[in-house]
Amino acid sequence: MNTYTESQTGADFSENLNFAERIERLERLAAAMDSKWGIPGTSIRLGWDTVLGLIPGFGDTLTSGVSFYIVHQAHQMGVPFWTKVRMVWNIIVDWFIGLIPLIGDLFDVGWKSNRKNVALIKKALGLC
Repeated sequence: MNTYTESQTGADFSENLNFAERIERLERLAAAMDSKWGIPGTSIRLGWDTVLGLIPGFGDTLTSGVSFYIVHQAHQMGVPFWTKVRMVWNIIVDWFIGLIPLIGDLFDVGWKSNRKNVALIKKALGLC
């Protein structure tokens, strides 16, 4: 049986990270999900959430799983209950409206639930 360590896998296990490192990692994840690419000639940015959301049903459900990872990290960092409720609400809104073809995809470009949720974490922890 193989047992892998962090150095062997290149993985960065979050239990070994301090708050600043976790926040930085969550900000990178949120940026990739919500604003990885810019549309040339505009200030519009979109990420994997928008791109995968083009796959009806499946894409929005898949990206919601990534969003719930951010909530999980918030829980592990001791973010208050009501802040986590707001975070879950942001995900539900993103998922539900994202199920509507085309309208949901346009909504995803502006809603950016992952970036909102990381901002909520930072506010709850007094980091902003």
